[in-house]
Amino acid sequence: MRVTFDSNVYVSALNYPGTPSRLLELAAVDAFRLQTSAEILDETMRILANKFRWPAQDITEARDLLSSISQRVISHVQLDLVKRDPDDNRILECGQSSGSDYIVTGDKDLLVLKQHAGARILRPAEFLALLQKR
Repeated sequence: MRVTFDSNVYVSALNYPGTPSRLLELAAVDAFRLQTSAEILDETMRILANKFRWPAQDITEARDLLSSISQRVISHVQLDLVKRDPDDNRILECGQSSGSDYIVTGDKDLLVLKQHAGARILRPAEFLALLQKR
């Protein structure tokens, strides 16, 4: 099963205990194949630096960690579906280019779509519940 996380899932997982951090732990033990792109990682690191004031060394370690537990995708599509926040299109592009089965996000602009290119768009808690049923 291929899964794309939105940057907000990574940011939450790296800053707080809870469902997103549990999902990251599951990705690390290959419970599913986590897909990411340079654009998603860049946005995640930018948020950690600017909003959470992470030191450069910690950001480097976080990027290394996320890179080690995910497969890097080079998006072969350019989308303009989400007008309000164009950065959200990078999540959809990664999901589509990787053939992801699920896109996991807390972003309402993405959640309202419910599905994109065959991938169901779910909140972290919904995705965790789905994994626990398997």
